[in-house]
Amino acid sequence: MELTINPIRRLFKRAGAKRVSDAAAIELAKLIEEKSKLLATEAQKLCEHSDRKTVLRRDVKLARKILEE
Repeated sequence: MELTINPIRRLFKRAGAKRVSDAAAIELAKLIEEKSKLLATEAQKLCEHSDRKTVLRRDVKLARKILEE
């Protein structure tokens, strides 16, 4: 797991949680990483399709739109 627990805990706290278990933070971190990996992969495909080496903001935005469909 690449994400650490403390930033995930802060996300929960900003959402109104008073206390957050390690298991809950770990589970959300796993989900965020999974979704982020899918988004990054799709953005990379769009970048390659455009014959570029640099992934741009527009690649990420379009990848998000594609994955939401």
